Amino acid sequence: MLRIQHFTKSYKGGRKAVDDLSLVVEPGDIYGFIGHNGAGKTTTIRAVVGVLDFEEGEIEIDGISVKADPLACKAKLAYIPDNPDLYDHLTGIQYLNFIGDLFHVSKAERERLIGKYSDDFQITANLGDMISSYSHGMKQKLAIISALIHEPKLLVLDEPFVGLDPKAAHTLKTIMTDLCSKGSAIFFSTHVLDTAEKLCNKIAIIKDGRLITHGKTEVVRGEHSLEDVFMELIDND
Repeated sequence: MLRIQHFTKSYKGGRKAVDDLSLVVEPGDIYGFIGHNGAGKTTTIRAVVGVLDFEEGEIEIDGISVKADPLACKAKLAYIPDNPDLYDHLTGIQYLNFIGDLFHVSKAERERLIGKYSDDFQITANLGDMISSYSHGMKQKLAIISALIHEPKLLVLDEPFVGLDPKAAHTLKTIMTDLCSKGSAIFFSTHVLDTAEKLCNKIAIIKDGRLITHGKTEVVRGEHSLEDVFMELIDND
């Protein structure tokens, strides 16, 4: 579903934010992408979703090159950044219908999915309110719903649990598991290692822009907790 091959991204001065990264996320995977602040997680994610240009390497979504056909790739994925920027001058339902229009979701299907997910996240009563009146957590819930209503094959999330209350976080985990059971794939960054250990079937750990380990979660952590493995790898030069 997602193939990253020898991806490298350099900024001014030649500093490599990501250096020769290769990963494969298959249908059904919940793939956790872990690293310290500044490790290269967000740079990688922004390149995957077509927000950030890059010169070295290749990224493919469902066999399509992000560089060669970015619109076709974006039609297959949904992206939730760590701090989503929504249109504050719209109501919640206007924003969701706008996203539905962009992805050509039928009226009946969007009504079904908006109803389902807004009930799941308990914001149905707030959809008629202006987004400017929403709390950070409510905006995060609205962004998640907007990412789900076209039923993406690949869901890419950057720190998705930040700002969510415990019930909403549990709801999101349940939805993620359900999506992947139906053949979608999820690639997400997180600092919540306990959540990653319990939720993800695969893990990648990145340090200073370079991949230092990846694979099935039980193999990566071995006989230890993911937190112990992460701290050992990050502290070991």
